[in-house]
Amino acid sequence: MARVVVDVMLKPEILDPQGQAVQRALPRLGFDGITDVRQGKRFELELEGPVDEAALARIREAAESFLANTVIEDFTVRVEAEGEK
Repeated sequence: MARVVVDVMLKPEILDPQGQAVQRALPRLGFDGITDVRQGKRFELELEGPVDEAALARIREAAESFLANTVIEDFTVRVEAEGEK
């Protein structure tokens, strides 16, 4: 089994109201010195077998067509863990 993680974040030029709300709340909760917050999504995909270039290409295709709205979001794909659970 292998785990591949797809992180999806709004593009830097896109307004992030959720991130801004969190940023404004943090000082009220005693968390000072945080100058910016961006909110995103994380997908963990468990794969059968090894993670090869073909498997990663399929995951990138899924991320581009389904997991992320590429008009306003960027995504990264990375292998987090390989081997038996």
